[in-house]
Amino acid sequence: MKKRYFIYFSYNGAAYHGWQFQPNGISVQEVLTKAICTILRVDIELTGAGRTDAGVHAKTMVAHFDLESNLPNNFDLCAKLNSFLPNDIAVSRIVEVQPDAHARFDAISRTYEYHVTTSKNVFKNEFAARISDNIDFKAMNEAAATLSEYSDFTSFSKLHTEVKTNNCKISLAHWDQSDDEWIFTIRADRFLRNMVRAVVGTLFEVGRHRMSVEEFRGVIEAKNRCKAGVSVPAHGLYLVDIQYPKDIFLCS
Repeated sequence: MKKRYFIYFSYNGAAYHGWQFQPNGISVQEVLTKAICTILRVDIELTGAGRTDAGVHAKTMVAHFDLESNLPNNFDLCAKLNSFLPNDIAVSRIVEVQPDAHARFDAISRTYEYHVTTSKNVFKNEFAARISDNIDFKAMNEAAATLSEYSDFTSFSKLHTEVKTNNCKISLAHWDQSDDEWIFTIRADRFLRNMVRAVVGTLFEVGRHRMSVEEFRGVIEAKNRCKAGVSVPAHGLYLVDIQYPKDIFLCS
């Protein structure tokens, strides 16, 4: 009888062309799939909770895979994977779930962070975008607070994507300071391609006083990607959490 497992892992996305298999570049999905297949000596398909673009990081990513039987007793697949995988991918846990549980379609929320630094810090070049120190975070938070009032985010979506709807339900969007960094946290039931980076880029327009909060509302209401700001660099973006209904898990 088929057994389905969720695998939780993190990765530094700097060396990868995103999560999803790519014909002309190495992906996290490719590396992790190969590692599982090699260790278990079976062919598996790994289905992710979503996709991250080239250079984007994940503190928490989830995928599912199927096996025809239970994992062997006293077999620590997490440890074996972590000894096999490169240093920029780490597995934290593997749990059995209902046979029809789906890493992508059963997710009830996803949370991203975007990290920026206002000072030159050589240890954060890969992990935070640098911006000027005179940006108005209070104004950006006022604009961010309006996101939860809307559902159609066409203005922040990559053009020509194959999705049935551009509607998302945003439950959290806020900037917070941490030492010399500012972190934008945004949570929703789903996200569109390039959405977070486009939201942050447009918020920067507010923070630089090139756009008012009401004009930010106008961007959303226009449902036109050309009205929004440019997408910010990928290396400041992190997928940090994915939540699922508790009843899909067969054990804690």
